[in-house]
Amino acid sequence: MKLVFLTLLLFLSFMVNAQNNFKATQIKFERVEKAYSEKWETLRKFIQADGFGNQFSMVINAYKSEGKLEVWLKSNSDKSYKLFRTYDFCAHSGKLGPKVMEGDGQTPEGFYYINVFNPMSNFHLSLGVNYPNTIDYARTGKNRKPGSDIYIHGNCVTVGCIPLTDEKIKEVYVLGVEARNTGQERIPVNIYPFKMTDGNMKKYVARFPAQANFWKSLQAAYLSFEKNKTQPNVSEVKGKYVVK
Repeated sequence: MKLVFLTLLLFLSFMVNAQNNFKATQIKFERVEKAYSEKWETLRKFIQADGFGNQFSMVINAYKSEGKLEVWLKSNSDKSYKLFRTYDFCAHSGKLGPKVMEGDGQTPEGFYYINVFNPMSNFHLSLGVNYPNTIDYARTGKNRKPGSDIYIHGNCVTVGCIPLTDEKIKEVYVLGVEARNTGQERIPVNIYPFKMTDGNMKKYVARFPAQANFWKSLQAAYLSFEKNKTQPNVSEVKGKYVVK
């Protein structure tokens, strides 16, 4: 029994150190250290004032037509998210509709998560998105490459990514590091063509009828989040998104 207890303590210690080491490793890079020195004190004051505490989770919702990126936070003891910040895209690429193939200039649409924190990006700081997923591969087919390297980044240029100004990416990057450092292994990034109200669906489906079925699958998750303020449970089933 004593051995089991000691093993558990060692495991918990390892997990805590692994989490804390993420921030410690990131902040060794000059751009991240500067982002923290410029942004974190003010961000932390608002985080505390909004009741998110010292440990929080994060969801990113992006809307291509509106050119908006929303950061939603919740304390790790709460169930639902609250809107914390909204940032404007500073450039646009492609048109409405999902990314189909490498080089098409399209920003993806769908449900992803941050899988890369790049403190030495060519675009100041960048957060990689795990595009392509199985839905994207199914859409692309066997004879085309789906492309890759989709990021939320600074430097205000894009060929399919989500660009913010350098000042704004500093904030989003710091918030991501904090969420990751306190235990959030996957930070969701939900990319929508537009705010998927029934009115917008009617308007945009009339312009892009080929996207109707795909957008309906995205709308189910959008409406779930709007209602519950929790990250929807989305599965990738036979080339389609299904909300459970």
